[in-house]
Amino acid sequence: MPLVWWHARRPSNTRDWQPDVARLATAEIDGDRVTVRNVRNFRYRTKTDFDEHWEQRRFDLGQLDGLDIFFIYWGAPLIAHTIMSWSCTDKQHLAISVETRKKVNQQYSAIAAFFRQYELIYVAADESDVIKLRTDIRGEETYLYRLRTTQAAAQALLLDYLEAMNAISRKPLWYNGLVANCTTIIRERVIHAGGRVPFSWRLIANAYLPELLYRRRTIDTSRPFAELRAMSRINDRARAAGEGEDFSARIRAGLPMPPLETRAV
Repeated sequence: MPLVWWHARRPSNTRDWQPDVARLATAEIDGDRVTVRNVRNFRYRTKTDFDEHWEQRRFDLGQLDGLDIFFIYWGAPLIAHTIMSWSCTDKQHLAISVETRKKVNQQYSAIAAFFRQYELIYVAADESDVIKLRTDIRGEETYLYRLRTTQAAAQALLLDYLEAMNAISRKPLWYNGLVANCTTIIRERVIHAGGRVPFSWRLIANAYLPELLYRRRTIDTSRPFAELRAMSRINDRARAAGEGEDFSARIRAGLPMPPLETRAV
C-alpha cells in the first residue's frame, strides 16, 4: 500500500508556497527577443527577512556574450548546488537555479528529496539575489567558472531552459535528489539543446565536477586547477559589493572571462 500511495502522488502548481518560490518564471520568445517574467530580485537582511521584488526582464539573444556556472558548497561533503548564468553585452545577467519548491513550513531533507516530497522549480533570478543570498546570508562557499562554449550553443541552451520553464508552468514535475536535481537537469538541458555531456560519477557527487570540467577543457586551463579554484571563490568579492554597485561585475573581477566563441556549433 505505501508504494501504491507513493506512485499515485501527483505534483501540483497550486500549493501554499514559501515566498521565494511562490511564482513560476515563464518566458515569451519572439525570434532573438526574449521576455522573462517573474525574475526574482529580492533584497535579504536575513534568511527570513527580505523585500520581495518580482520583475520582468527583456533579453536579446544576439547580445549573449558569456555563460557561467556557480558551484555552491552548503555542508554536504560530496554535493554542491549548481546555478547557470547567462551574461549579455548590455551588462544584464540571468541566473537560473533548479531547486525544490517548498511549501510554507516545509524544510529541505536530502532523504525526502528522493520521495516525491518537493516539486521542481526553475528559479530565474538576478545574481544579486540568488548568489548574494548564498554568499552573504547563508555563508555558503561559492565558486564561479566561465564555460568555454560558442554563442550558438549558449543561445540554444538558454532557449531550452526557457521552454522547460514554460512546460513546468503547464505541467508540474517532481524534484528528485538523484535523477532530477540541479546538476542532472543541466546535463539533460545541454543534451536536449544539442550538446554533449558524457556521463560521469561526478555528475552525482558534483562537488568534484569542477575538476572534470577542467580536465575536459570546458573551463579555463591556462593555470593549474588549484590556482583557478582559489581565485574562483567569490565570497569576499560578493560581500565587498556595496548596495547599488554592479554586483555581477564585482564578483567576476580578476577572473578569466573570455567572451563566447562566434564560430558555428
